[in-house]
Amino acid sequence: MRKLVYYVGTSLDGYIAGPGGEFDFYPLSDQMTASLSERYPETVPTHLRPHIGMNNPPNKVFDTVLMGRGSYEPARSAGVSSPYAHLRQFVVSTTLPDIDDPAVNLVRADPLTKTKELKAEEGQDIWLCGGGILAGELLPEIDELIIKRYPVVAGAGIPMIAGAFEPTLFAPTASEAFDNGASITWLKRTA
Repeated sequence: MRKLVYYVGTSLDGYIAGPGGEFDFYPLSDQMTASLSERYPETVPTHLRPHIGMNNPPNKVFDTVLMGRGSYEPARSAGVSSPYAHLRQFVVSTTLPDIDDPAVNLVRADPLTKTKELKAEEGQDIWLCGGGILAGELLPEIDELIIKRYPVVAGAGIPMIAGAFEPTLFAPTASEAFDNGASITWLKRTA
């Protein structure tokens, strides 16, 4: 069975974006970008790949991306209807009007059932790319966390996981630090 993996960047205080969806406050690093682009090339949006010298590398870990409207909206606002054309794309939203791109599947209701269906299929893992409300809804199905933690306190914004009080144990399996003070930690569900 495929795994649902929440691969996400967060501030020290647990916010994946600012109150208005901002994420430009994270300190970037060429070292970190190169390392993660090599390890997870499929997480680089299709339209950005030529600008960083990526020539359509094969997907290494994920073949499907699941995202909420807030994660989809930045690309959509820039006129990009299919930000991850190299992956099967699912956008979960009850408020988004129809998507005029057949490569992007709109999930209007019951993302938990859809996720279970996707996990039962053959293939590579499923990347939950955000956002916090969707992660809260899908917490029962999240198998692994890959958390990029940046050395900044946001103070407010979109939490990494928003939802009901539901303590869920994950065990760290590895971590790595980068020259910008950020780190990445891999965790697996233990219960």
